[in-house]
Amino acid sequence: MINEAPKPELTEDVAEEELAQLVDAPSVTPAPVETPAAPAPAEEVAVKSSKKKEADEDIVEEKTYTIPLGKALIMPPRKRAPRAMHMIRAYIVKHMKIPSRAEEEDEDAPTIAITNELNERVWVKGIEKPPRKVRVRATKDKEGNVTVHLAEGE
Repeated sequence: MINEAPKPELTEDVAEEELAQLVDAPSVTPAPVETPAAPAPAEEVAVKSSKKKEADEDIVEEKTYTIPLGKALIMPPRKRAPRAMHMIRAYIVKHMKIPSRAEEEDEDAPTIAITNELNERVWVKGIEKPPRKVRVRATKDKEGNVTVHLAEGE
């Protein structure tokens, strides 16, 4: 144990004197600081919700698929992950009913976009070990373009 110096006991008179000094001391209050006017929160919410509505209006169809990629393992080890990406693209073409380029002659043929999240999920273990299956969410917009996302929870 550490030897401590005895503390002087405060009497009521001393406590009242200290309180009186604190009350009598002039208080310094800082000048009010003016902050620049920020946009109203309602305006920000309105802008965000309108962007979401525009994005929702563009989406015509949204489906969730579990794509089996086990047959990619038949390929030589250095070609498995690229094969898995080709399999994902072919599965989406078939199940989202995207017309092939041979059938459609106009220049605005629908495209398939695979997000970086899904690409990284396939390539996470390297070129030789793609996953056996992957769960995806495919969204089709008004023009027929399809975007393939990694499903939530993966």
